[in-house]
Amino acid sequence: MMSRAERTPLTDWWWTVDRSLLAALGCLMVAGLVFLMGGGPPVAERIGLPTFYFLNRQAIYLVPTILLICAVSFLSLRGVRRLALITWAIGVVLCVFAAKFGPEIKGAHRWIQFGSLGLQPSEFVKPSFVVVAAWAFSEGAQRRDMPGGILGLLILPLTIVPLLLQPDFGQTMLITLVWCALFFVAGLHLIWVGALGLAGMVGVFAAYTFFHHVRERIERFLDKDSGDSFQVFWSQESFRSGGWFGTGPGEGVAKRHLPDAHTDFIFSVTGEEFGVLVCLGLVALFAYIVLRCLKQARRTDDTFSRLAITGLTTLFGLQACINMAVNTQLMPAKGMTLPFVSYGGSSLISLALGMGFLVALTRKRPRSTLLSQKPPGTAPATVAGVMR
Repeated sequence: MMSRAERTPLTDWWWTVDRSLLAALGCLMVAGLVFLMGGGPPVAERIGLPTFYFLNRQAIYLVPTILLICAVSFLSLRGVRRLALITWAIGVVLCVFAAKFGPEIKGAHRWIQFGSLGLQPSEFVKPSFVVVAAWAFSEGAQRRDMPGGILGLLILPLTIVPLLLQPDFGQTMLITLVWCALFFVAGLHLIWVGALGLAGMVGVFAAYTFFHHVRERIERFLDKDSGDSFQVFWSQESFRSGGWFGTGPGEGVAKRHLPDAHTDFIFSVTGEEFGVLVCLGLVALFAYIVLRCLKQARRTDDTFSRLAITGLTTLFGLQACINMAVNTQLMPAKGMTLPFVSYGGSSLISLALGMGFLVALTRKRPRSTLLSQKPPGTAPATVAGVMR
C-alpha cells in the first residue's frame, strides 16, 4: 500500500487520481479481449490469417495503451494543453496528407502507411481538438484581451475540412456534435442554438446531396429494400438468436457473415454469444464512466477543466452510442468503433490519449495549484462570458 505521508510523484498521483475511473476503463479493456475472442477468429480465418491474430494484436496494443493513459495522467493542466495543441496541429497536417497521398480503402483516403504499420490520423485529432477548443473558449471567458470565442469558432472548420477531403463524414459529424456541446456548456445565447441547429440541418442535407455513400446509407436505413441490407439483416439476427442469455461463447453464427465482426459490429456478436443482459451490463459500464466524469466536471472550479472534461466525456459517450445504435439499427451504418472493445491499433492509442487527458483533468488539485497554472492577467469570469 502507498502511504499518504510519502511525497513522491507516484504516491501523489495515486492519491489524487480517480481510481474508480481507472478501474472502469480496465474493465472495458478486459471485456474487449473477451468479446474479441468470439468476433475475431472468423474474420481472421476468412482473410487467411491465424485464428487468434486479432486477439493477440489487441493484447499487444493494450500495453502501450495502458502506459499512455498513465503517462498522460501525470501531466499538469499546462502540460495537457501543450500536448493537445501539438497533437492537434500534427494530426490536421497528417489528415491533409492522407487525403492526398493515402491509400484508398473502401472509397476513402483516411490512412497513412509507415511500412506495414497503418495510422489513421483523424483518430488522434478528436481528443486533442476537444482540449484545444476548450482551452480557446475558457481563455475567452477569463481574459478580455484574448479572442477565445473567435478562436473556438475558427478551430472547427480548420479541423473538419481535412476530414471532408478524405472523405470521413462520420468523424466530421462526431467532432461537430462535441464542439456544439462545448459551445453549449460555454454559455451560448439562444440565437446561437437556433443558428447551430439550422447549420446542422444544412450540413446533413449537403452530405446527402454530394456524398454518394452517405445518401446510400440513409436511403438503406429508411428503406431496407432499396439496397444491399446484408449487414443489417445479420446484425439484427444476432440479437434475435442470442436472446437474453446468448448462445454461448464461440457459438454465434452472425459473426461468420458480418465482414466487420471484430470492429464495427462487435456489439452484435456480443449480443448473440453472451446475450442481451451482458450487452445491457456493457451499456451500464459506459454510462457509469460518462456520469462519473460529468460529475467531476460539475465539481471543478476551473473553467478550462470543466469544458475539457465535458467535451472529452461527450466524445467518449457519443462514439459508444453511435456504435451501439448502428448495431441495433437505430441509425444508419457508420464505421465507428466501440471504445476499448472493438479491435484497432489507432483507435486504442487515440482513446488512450483522450482518456489520459481525462484522468489528468479529473485529478484532485489544490486551488492554489489551479491558479498558478493560469496565464498571467486572467481574471475570474463566468463561462457564459466566452462569446461576449
